[in-house]
Amino acid sequence: MAISKNTTIGELLQTNPEVAPILMEIGMHCLGCPSSQMESIGEAAMVHGIDADLLVEKINAHIAANK
Repeated sequence: MAISKNTTIGELLQTNPEVAPILMEIGMHCLGCPSSQMESIGEAAMVHGIDADLLVEKINAHIAANK
């Protein structure tokens, strides 16, 4: 599954739980919160002042390297 800015945090963590440290290192510490589960990567990046495209690129690179 290719990850995009529209992928929710819940979907991402359900299919690729190993990316949690990437999200936590950039300040996304509420990964288990119910509201974050429905939030898209793009929305979460915006709230945390992070470039969503770079975040998605980093996540996809990590997933590809570990498959």
